[in-house]
Amino acid sequence: MTEVTYPHVGFTRTGRFPAGYRHLRYRTLIGSGEDVLARAGEAILTFRMHRATGARITADAGRAAPGVLLTVGLGPLPAPCEVVWTVEEGDRIGFAYGTRAGHPATGEEAFVVERDEHDRVWFTVTAFSRPAGTLMRLAGPVAVGFQHAYARLLGRAARRLGRGR
Repeated sequence: MTEVTYPHVGFTRTGRFPAGYRHLRYRTLIGSGEDVLARAGEAILTFRMHRATGARITADAGRAAPGVLLTVGLGPLPAPCEVVWTVEEGDRIGFAYGTRAGHPATGEEAFVVERDEHDRVWFTVTAFSRPAGTLMRLAGPVAVGFQHAYARLLGRAARRLGRGR
């Protein structure tokens, strides 16, 4: 693993949030059944879900795996990240990336689909972050609003891709 810009690697996997960061939990129902789980999970792991929102993704691999380096382009700012964990077990599929030097924020964000005992498939974004520099500090509530809006946009993309559209 290269140099991520925070010491709490993997906290999004456990659901624990470190102090001193903004926290985000977003969860939405995207469908039901094994096929929806499989399609949405594949879209997440291959970065198709992110690309479906209009984000520019460059990655040094076609599929999320620990150590894969990627840059998420949202607007004019590139956001260098690294995949820090993945999960593909049973009814849970997804990954998390952590910020690297040059990212406007510091922290980790996870994207997971999970099928519950009632066969419903849920998409969840879990994140903790704080500004890495002056620009993000000045953006304040606007940056927080953007992160929440982006999570909802990802949820809509996961729903569409999970249904095969």
